[in-house]
Formats: sequence, C-alpha cells, structure tokens
Amino acid sequence: MNTKMTTSPVFGITGWKNAGKTTMTEKLVRELTQRGWRVSTIKHAHHDFDIDVEGTDSWRHRKAGAGEVAVVSSRRFAIIHENMDEAEPCLDDILARLSPADLVLVEGYKQGTHPKLEVIRQASQKQAPIYETNETIIALASDLSASDLKQSGHLPLFQLNDITSVADFIERFCGLKKS
Repeated sequence: MNTKMTTSPVFGITGWKNAGKTTMTEKLVRELTQRGWRVSTIKHAHHDFDIDVEGTDSWRHRKAGAGEVAVVSSRRFAIIHENMDEAEPCLDDILARLSPADLVLVEGYKQGTHPKLEVIRQASQKQAPIYETNETIIALASDLSASDLKQSGHLPLFQLNDITSVADFIERFCGLKKS
C-alpha cells in the first residue's frame, strides 16, 4: 500500500444534502472505469457512521478497544481506524493512504482546496449555491438552467444526466490521456 502522498489527480464532487452527489460520483466512476481508468474515491461523512456490523468479529475487536482493525480476505481488505481523541484527518492524510490510481474522486469536502464540480438539484436547493462563495468550484451539474442559477456563464454547466460530458470535462481538466 502507498504510504506517500498520492500523485493522482484529485477532483471533487460537492453540493448540499440530497443534491445527487453520490449518484453523480457513482455514475462517473462507472463511466471512467469503463474508459479504462483506475479510479479511487473518498467519501466525506458529516456524522457518526459505521461500516462495521454489530456482532461481527471486527466490531467486537473495536468495541474491546482496538485502535485499528483490519479485515482481510482474498478479494478485498478494509482498515477501520478509530479516531478516539484525534481530530478528523484532513483530506491530504487520507489521500496519502490510498494506492496509486489514475484519478481520485472526492465526494464532499466542500472546503477542500481541490477543484470541484458542484451538483445542484432544483428539488433540494434550500441554500445558496456553493460556487457563489467558493473559488474551487470549477463546473456545475444541474437540472436548472444557467439563468435559473443566476450564473453568468463563467463556469461550465452540465445537465445532471450528461455523465459522458462531465467525464470528458474531468479527463481534460485532469490531463488524463491514454498512452
């Protein structure tokens, strides 16, 4: 496993709750991997979450006090790290733990310094769009028009379901080229 900072391009998918970030990320992973790219993802959660099921051996190890538990099989492995009294790790710390990939898609991390596409869905738009105050937003995907977004056209705007065009944009922006 890589222990150095990833040199993989990092591109974010962000937006407010229920905007469609996970759906966009899932579709982009599918599209980009079908094009032959190795894609890794990082998902930021704003709440207490658990990927371990109560009663499993690894859950029991964590509840007994283990700071890290690795679950390993011939098909995959996972390392569950308890932050305990530590601060939430920053994105760079998590990137440093990833194996090399052609691209890392990051879902969430609104305030990170990496470039991002903001997903804006009319039905879930309860707050001002992030791009209005965040210069790291370099593109938008929405079911709204540019005039509905009061967007002057300075950012590329994609339709939510135009995954091919969004993937093309990410490839160009990140400099991904097939050899």
